[in-house]
Parts: sequence; C-alpha cells; structure tokens
Amino acid sequence: MIETFNTVSTGYDNRALRFFSESAKCMAAYLDAPDIRRVLDVATGTGNLALEIARNFPGARVTGIDFSPGMLARARAKAEADNIRNVEFLEMDMHEITLPDGHFDAAVCAFGVFFAEDMVMQLRHIADKVRPGGKVVICCFYEDSFQPLVEIFSKRLEQYGVERPSLRWKLIATEPKCRALLRDAGLEEIGVERNNHGYYLKDAAGWWDVIWNAGFRSQVSQLSTDYLKKFKEEHLREIEALRTKEGIWLNVNVLYTSGNRPAR
Repeated sequence: MIETFNTVSTGYDNRALRFFSESAKCMAAYLDAPDIRRVLDVATGTGNLALEIARNFPGARVTGIDFSPGMLARARAKAEADNIRNVEFLEMDMHEITLPDGHFDAAVCAFGVFFAEDMVMQLRHIADKVRPGGKVVICCFYEDSFQPLVEIFSKRLEQYGVERPSLRWKLIATEPKCRALLRDAGLEEIGVERNNHGYYLKDAAGWWDVIWNAGFRSQVSQLSTDYLKKFKEEHLREIEALRTKEGIWLNVNVLYTSGNRPAR
C-alpha cells in the first residue's frame, strides 16, 4: 500500500481530486474551540487537512503523520510554498503512533480509518493521543459516492480478469455505522453530518485523472501495457456517454463524525 501512495503522490493534488481539499476546509471547521494548541492529523497524505487547520489556528501546532514518504514530500513542499510554519510532517504508520498519549487537544483523520483491519482498535489508538475531554474527528465517503462511475469501472475491470476494488470505506459508509464506530471506540458526545462535495468533470479524461492519481490506480496497474491502453479506451467511451451539457457528475458525499474523549 505504501508503494501505491508513493506512486500517486505527485498527482494527488490534481484538480479532478479537489474533493480532498474541499473536504479539508469543511473538516477543519469542526475544531472550533479557541483553546486548541496541539492537533494531530493521522494519515495526512499531502497535508490538505493539516495545512488547513494550521491556517485556521495560527497559534496552534499541527503534527501530520503518514507512512508514505512521497505524500509527505508533497505536504512539506506545500507548507514551504505557503510559508506555513506551525505544522510539521512526520513519517509514521497510523497503526503505531509513537507520540505521547494525551498530548494533543484534538486528533483528525480524513479518509484513513477505514484502511485499518480493526477500525475500532485504530480509532482507540488515535483517541489515546488526545487529552481527556479532547476531540476526535474523522471523515469517510458516504455509500453512494462515486456512483455510477465506480460501478461502471468495476464491471469493466472484471471483464479483464481484475477483481473489483475493495472499497473498504463502504464498511462505515452510513451515519449509523460511523456513530457506532466512535461509540465502540469509547468516545462520547458523538455527532455525524453529511455534506456533498461533488462537482462536474469536464469530460471522461477527468475521471481518468481520478483513477490514475488515487487508490484506483492499483487496480488498473495490474493490466499489461497493451491491455491498459485498451481498457482505458473502452472505459472512457462508456463514461463519456454519461456527459451532459454541464459535464460528468462526480458524486462525492462525505460523512463527518466527531466525538470527545471522556473527561474522566
């Protein structure tokens, strides 16, 4: 998995994937407490959320961790380009966060928890890094996200003998499932909200940018060069058939779930 994220890191901020930066703006707003001084961003990727929080809370120190050196290189370059000094990026696996327990006022994880085999244990591990009474916020895709495009993509892949993408985010892709996850992880005062960050792609090439610059690339990379070319041509023809005068709708529904670590 590290190899996949290293590979896509240079294209992860492609405009076709702007739902990542848009959702970061929304998620940062959940940290509205004026006394926040230390924030942990788990699975920070190219740093969209960490940088947004650092901008919104100039008096706070934001620590972003990720296991992908490629992603972290992009995050650091963006921080440098924007002259954001109250953020640091550390190479660290979210399964083994070697930072002090109870050190942070809040912890966030955007589109990352569902990669863990045991999501409850993972979320508890993240919550341990937050002080009693501190906040934990996660986000994930809602169950209808990327449809019908991802279903068309999956069916075409199967014709080439490639298994459908696992779409692990569907394990927590509803409000009740997100609420249950935080409850089982021991958090309190749980809230869940849904926002749609979808937009129109100009044409089918925009959908290919989504495939090629994110997790779907691991599926198409299983094809030989000749088959990949053929697959791309066939798949983009069927996606192009969906285009309206506005473009091709990329449905990106996002669930934001927050909770507090018990104060006692």
